[in-house]
Amino acid sequence: MLERKIEKELINWKNKKYKMCLVVKGARQVGKTFIIDKFARENYKNYIYINFDETPSYKDIFNGNLDINTIIKQITVNIPNVELIPNETIIVLDEIQNCPRARTALKFFSIDKRFDVIASGSLLGINYKDVPSFPVGYVENLEMHSLDFEEFLWANGISKKGIGYIKEYFDNKEEVPEAMHNKMLELFKEYIVVGGMPRVVSEFVETHNFSTVLKIQRDIIDNYLDDIAKYALETEKAKARECFLSIPKQLAKDYKKFQYSLLEVKGTYRKFGGSLMWLYDAGIVNYCYNLRIPELPLEGNSINDQFKIYMKDTGLLISMLEDGAQKDIIDGNLGIYKGAIYENIIADIFTKLNKKLYYFEYRNTLEMDFIIRYNNKVTAVEVKSAENTKSKSMKNIINNWNVQQGIKLSTKNIIIENNVINYPLYMAIFL
Repeated sequence: MLERKIEKELINWKNKKYKMCLVVKGARQVGKTFIIDKFARENYKNYIYINFDETPSYKDIFNGNLDINTIIKQITVNIPNVELIPNETIIVLDEIQNCPRARTALKFFSIDKRFDVIASGSLLGINYKDVPSFPVGYVENLEMHSLDFEEFLWANGISKKGIGYIKEYFDNKEEVPEAMHNKMLELFKEYIVVGGMPRVVSEFVETHNFSTVLKIQRDIIDNYLDDIAKYALETEKAKARECFLSIPKQLAKDYKKFQYSLLEVKGTYRKFGGSLMWLYDAGIVNYCYNLRIPELPLEGNSINDQFKIYMKDTGLLISMLEDGAQKDIIDGNLGIYKGAIYENIIADIFTKLNKKLYYFEYRNTLEMDFIIRYNNKVTAVEVKSAENTKSKSMKNIINNWNVQQGIKLSTKNIIIENNVINYPLYMAIFL
């Protein structure tokens, strides 16, 4: 069974004296239903599970008045053998995107406070005109991602104490012993290929068979395409599909700013922007925005119509490439895609650290992969897929743009050069 960090967050929510309903959202198949089910069974005497996708008739529970006493009566009538005991019962509303009125009812559950309620789903397909009102201010939101690298290490038998030892080298800026360094690089490459989808990680841990891993990943990609067909508006379906399938080509370019012209010759934001945002709302992609100037606050300096797009799960990105890409990554040879894939994994790691993504590109003469706030300073981050860490861009941005410090992420061990430090790629989780 995979250990997930979100379990602690669910426990913290349960133990709050004053809590609202919790909405757990995330992309398809990141493990939301499994983790919520495990949490509910282990922490409550009574557990009521309502899945609007599996049993569409449950939507009738919320068709009438939305006061809690009426809803309780409806649940009792529609679901056999349930007990709703105040302060001892959790109600889980799964695939809530299929029942907008249940989303509205969260407000009244939060006010009533007799029952703990968790809603889960990708939140796709909600027709806003069909929702009487959204429970703004009455719900807590928690986003669930696929497994991060640390969770992947746990799954592969690396103990928390072992990870703690590696973090000590990071904190002290000391070289990692060679055997440990090489093992971590090996695991990091495997994480790039496998990604963090729970089904995929479980299969890899059990079999170490990359062929079956690839089959599961491609099944998930097919499911994403099915979601586009099912949930996107008719006017967006074809465009969202084109945007999604173009991601590998977008990242293969030297200049990685998302270009609508790759979708069609005269493609524009006006035509494709909404479709791209749909993929973001579905939890499939991350935006990384260009900055006018690399200064704090970063959000205040971002340029809304200049961005790169990364896949949220790098393993799924690899699966969209041709057969053999997995082996190329493990062997350290992936041609034009190599830099893009390493950027994608760092973007995914930063997102899972709750960092918004920014980069800096100036007049096609300077491009820095990422700009982050680190130790409360503007920090340039450059990602290298090999040991060659020489960089004109890093020197340029520090000397000419008032950037205070730089971090290079590569396969090399820890190296300090004035105000630039090289960390091994696997140490990105500690930033």
